[in-house]
Amino acid sequence: MKEIESTQGEIKSRRKLLAGIGLLSLFSIWRTGLFTKKKQIISCAPPVQKETMKLLSKDGKLVEVEISQIKSIQGKISNQDLQGWIKKQ
Repeated sequence: MKEIESTQGEIKSRRKLLAGIGLLSLFSIWRTGLFTKKKQIISCAPPVQKETMKLLSKDGKLVEVEISQIKSIQGKISNQDLQGWIKKQ
């Protein structure tokens, strides 16, 4: 009888050991991210607006252009030069 009881005690301790190893392996798999859902991050900040400037095109239309695209030319033009530059259709 003592032999039977001792083998059952060994089986129970083996089962506990195997269950503990199984739980540890499941924890390591869970930590790698296989079972986790990735949350979508939605930006709450307002969108970045580019600075624009309204300019007159050769056609005589008013156009918005980004300031970074404008080459600054020193000096102003005269009113007559501006009138001659615009093409009338």
